[in-house]
Amino acid sequence: MNSFNEESTNDQVGQRSYWRWSKQDFFPEESFKNWGTYRSALSQICSRLKDRIKGRSDDVVEVEELRKRSENDMKRCLNWWDLTWIGLGGHIGAGVFVLTGQEAHRHAGPAIVLSYIVAGASAMLSVFCYTEFAVEIPVAGGSFAYLRVELGDFVAFIAAGNILLETVVNAAAVARAWTSYFTNLLNRPSNSLRIHTSLRNGYNLLDPIAVAVLFITATIAMISTRQASRINWIASVINTVAILFIIIAGFIHTDTSNLTPFMPYGPKGVFQAAAVVYFGYTGFDSISNMAEETKNPSKDIPIGLLVSMSIVMVTFCLMASALSMMQKYTELDENAAFSVAFQSVGLRWAKYLVDLGALKGMTTVLIIGALGQGRYTTHIARAHMIPPWFALVHPKTRTPINATLLITILSALMAFFSGLDILASLLSVSTLFIFTMMAVAVLVRRYYVRDKTPRQNLPKLVAFLLIIVASSIGTSACWGLNPNGWIGYCVTVPLWFLGTLGIFKFLPQQRTPKAWGVPLVPWIPSLSIATNVFLMSSSGSAAFLRFVTCTIVMLIYYLLFGLHATYDMAHQPQQPEAKPQQADIEDEGQSNTREAHVSFP
Repeated sequence: MNSFNEESTNDQVGQRSYWRWSKQDFFPEESFKNWGTYRSALSQICSRLKDRIKGRSDDVVEVEELRKRSENDMKRCLNWWDLTWIGLGGHIGAGVFVLTGQEAHRHAGPAIVLSYIVAGASAMLSVFCYTEFAVEIPVAGGSFAYLRVELGDFVAFIAAGNILLETVVNAAAVARAWTSYFTNLLNRPSNSLRIHTSLRNGYNLLDPIAVAVLFITATIAMISTRQASRINWIASVINTVAILFIIIAGFIHTDTSNLTPFMPYGPKGVFQAAAVVYFGYTGFDSISNMAEETKNPSKDIPIGLLVSMSIVMVTFCLMASALSMMQKYTELDENAAFSVAFQSVGLRWAKYLVDLGALKGMTTVLIIGALGQGRYTTHIARAHMIPPWFALVHPKTRTPINATLLITILSALMAFFSGLDILASLLSVSTLFIFTMMAVAVLVRRYYVRDKTPRQNLPKLVAFLLIIVASSIGTSACWGLNPNGWIGYCVTVPLWFLGTLGIFKFLPQQRTPKAWGVPLVPWIPSLSIATNVFLMSSSGSAAFLRFVTCTIVMLIYYLLFGLHATYDMAHQPQQPEAKPQQADIEDEGQSNTREAHVSFP
């Protein structure tokens, strides 16, 4: 905590204090110099939007140039062991402890284990895509940086908006779940620790405990990455003991009659539940966002991602199976399913171990979430999608304090008002959208390289991608309109196959991954697109309405601010940049090349 108690005069970056608040730190771009320049920028919206839709970054800009805008580098202190535990700590929380009971009760019944298998398989496909990019472009920006390189500035902003939405909603949902399990641990009635109001249902239970938990875990993440990793490792080991108890004791006290009927709501219910429990698998992107602090990204990131994701998938399926056999799905408690289930089989004392394990798991999820959230928010600010003040890295802690505080405050506001079911459904749609774009980006990266790929190949690639996406949407529409029909699938599934086969047969790969790449390209990325789109369609109309509403708000923000800030940065006159303080000796001597305006032909 000493670093937080230093006087601001001691927090110097060169000759400038870290704690600074001038207009230049928030709006340094030419378009925001005064009202006259801003009105001029607004009059050029159409031409600037066309420019940004075509504009693309490149690997060197993302890895080297944008990092300088943080003024200090983050410290490389993590290896594959740390990343594996970060992956485990970032997954096992509200998703499995709360949503398992909720979705088994509402949609899937005992077939909730199939929902976890479906969601896990889809998530694993996305993990392959993330791993290739994280190794090739090891920066804190994660999917935002990857999409900015491959699909352009505008698409990257849409992803950035959804990334910020995902991070805020994820933290808020887990914090709300933390309060639910804490209430159950104290043997108090459900929602008794929340403030009851007359607001609209779903927003009428105010949660001050969730707000406090968010700020405590964020403080841990801001103090030191290495210390936060150690705390996560210790807490995750303790949580592992609780999870092993849940699985073993659960299977000992099973009643197979609880599995009948196995699929009470039919296949549609299984996929509806899969779209929601996908929330539990979203922690893996935190690993890719720690790339700047990883000692050897090309080795450590693939191991950390794939090992942690495999363990998490098996764990979730075993926990879901144990819960389904301990208690009838109609009797499951939606807020604290595992605790109540153990009470129903006579192990009343076990509820305390389960609740403590759940609380520890959710605490580590929040710590790891704060680590990852702060880092990709930092990279978004480096690109000036949001004010660059949020890109600054503190010179002593080597952590992005400003960005972490931004996400924590927004998460706290949402956690204070919104219920978990509303948060989880919104999160799943946003996350699945980003993962779909990531799979598209992998195909673009492999089959299109500027100034190398023959011009006639680009229209072919675009056409095949449109066929893959359109057929995936068509398959989802057929399922939604008539789950038991088969005629529509006879058209959409062959179209998806032909689109993928077209890329495989008629387009040679233009780029070979340097260290690690997605196997079976284009089949795995194409299948990832299809599964993500299908799960999105299973999320329900209310979730889509919230998603579309949030996207419209993001676009308004982009047209008023983000478009002009990024345009100015892409077209500013070349100026020498001060070299940042280096955290690692191997980072010295990097190029001073400024971001270039790269566009599609």
